[in-house]
Amino acid sequence: MRPLRDNALSIAFGAIFVLALAGQSLAGWFENNEQLQQHGMPPEGFGAFITSSEFIVDVAENWQSEFLQFFLFIAATI
Repeated sequence: MRPLRDNALSIAFGAIFVLALAGQSLAGWFENNEQLQQHGMPPEGFGAFITSSEFIVDVAENWQSEFLQFFLFIAATI
């Protein structure tokens, strides 16, 4: 039980990260399939979507902006 208590904050933030990434992947998948259907194309599977470059670029852009804001906040508080 001690390792869980000693690492509780890391575990909590790791869980939040995983949940946020899962939410972003589901929302992006639904949006992507909606756009494909609007253009008369068949929907894409979830596995194909999360391994696509479109998903990876979206994740990188999202987290890049978050890290930039976080680092600016740290620099401003110093």
